[in-house]
Amino acid sequence: MLQKLFVAAFSLLSYTLTIAQTASVSIDSTAAAPAEDKKEPVLTITGSVDAYYRNDLAEVKTNNYTSFTPLHNSFALGMASIKFEHKGKKVSAVADLGFGPRAKDFAYTDDGVTQAVKQAYVSYSPADWIKLTLGTWGTHVGYELLDPQLNRNYSMSYMFTNGPFSHTGLKAEVTKGKHGVMLGVANATDYRIPPDGQINKKFLLAQYSFAPTDKLKFYLNYVGGQNPDTSKTNQFDAVVTAKFSDKFNIGFNGTVNSTQVWDGTKNLESKAWWGSALYLNYDPQAWFGLTLRGELFSDKNQFKAFSSSSEGGNIFATTLSANFKTGGFIFIPEFRLDNANKNVLFINKDGAFTKSAASFLIAAIYSF
Repeated sequence: MLQKLFVAAFSLLSYTLTIAQTASVSIDSTAAAPAEDKKEPVLTITGSVDAYYRNDLAEVKTNNYTSFTPLHNSFALGMASIKFEHKGKKVSAVADLGFGPRAKDFAYTDDGVTQAVKQAYVSYSPADWIKLTLGTWGTHVGYELLDPQLNRNYSMSYMFTNGPFSHTGLKAEVTKGKHGVMLGVANATDYRIPPDGQINKKFLLAQYSFAPTDKLKFYLNYVGGQNPDTSKTNQFDAVVTAKFSDKFNIGFNGTVNSTQVWDGTKNLESKAWWGSALYLNYDPQAWFGLTLRGELFSDKNQFKAFSSSSEGGNIFATTLSANFKTGGFIFIPEFRLDNANKNVLFINKDGAFTKSAASFLIAAIYSF
C-alpha cells in the first residue's frame, strides 16, 4: 500500500513539473515573440507649416517676379503640408498634400480641391536597381524645391519660378553603382489634366546622375515636348552639388529653355531664355547657417519676367539668408537685391522705372 502511494505521489509530482516546464516555455516564447516579429512602420507621415512677412524697400508690390512671396508689407501663410508615404517590399505610394497660397501657385493649372495635391503616385520596384512610378510628382529639373524646409533661401530663384513645377505620367528610374538614369513620358509640363479642346501631346523626361563620391554629385536633366498652345519647348538643365566640409558646401544650377512658336501656318524661329545660379552654404554652428545665392537670369526674348515690359533684358539677383535652427523649427531673415540691365522692369518710390529692387523678409518654418 505504501509503495502504491509513493508511486502515485511520484507520478503526480512528475506531471506537475512537466506542466510547469511547458507553461514556462510557452510564457518565454510568448514574451520573445514581439521582439522576433517586430517590424518597422510602413506608413510614414511628415509635414510642415510656414509663414512669412515681406517688405519691399521701395514700397512697391509689383517689384516681385518670383514665386510664393508676392506681398508687400504683409504677413502671409506660405503652406500647410502633410505627406503620407506607405512602403511595402516592392510597392509604395505617396499622397503629398498642401494647403495655402504656396500650394495653390504650385498647382496653378488645377482648380478647386485638386490644387491641394502636390504629389500623388504609386511606385513599383521589381528589383533593387529599377523603380517604375505612375502619377504626379515634383520635377527633376533644378536645384530648388517646393517645400520651404528643403531650401536654404526662402524666396525662390527665377529659374525655379519659370518651371517646370511638376509632371504627370510614367517614369522609370535605373541605378547602377554611381550612375543613375531616369526616362519618362508625361502630360505637358504642370498639367495634371490637359485643357479642354487643346492638343494633348506628350512630353519626354530624362535625367542622368553621377556621384563619383559621397561629397560630389552631378545631374543632367531634360524636359521637352509640344505645349497645349502648340508651341514646342526643350529645356536642358544641370545641377552640381559639392560638400567641402561639415560646415561648407556649394550648389550650382544652370538651365536653358528653347521655345518654338506656331503662328498658325508655320513654326517660327526658336527663341530662348536661360539662367544660372551659385549657392554658397556655410554652417559655422549646428544651429546657425548662412546661404548666399547669386543668380543671372536672361530673358532677352521677353518670354518670362520681361514679358510685360517694353523690351527684354537680364537680371542679376543676390539673396543672403540666415538660418536659425532648433529641432524642426527654422527662422529665416533674408535680404534680396535684384538688378536689371535696363530701366524697364522695377519701380522706385516715385513710380518711375529703375534698374534695381530691394526687399527684406522674415520666415518661420516648422517641419515634422
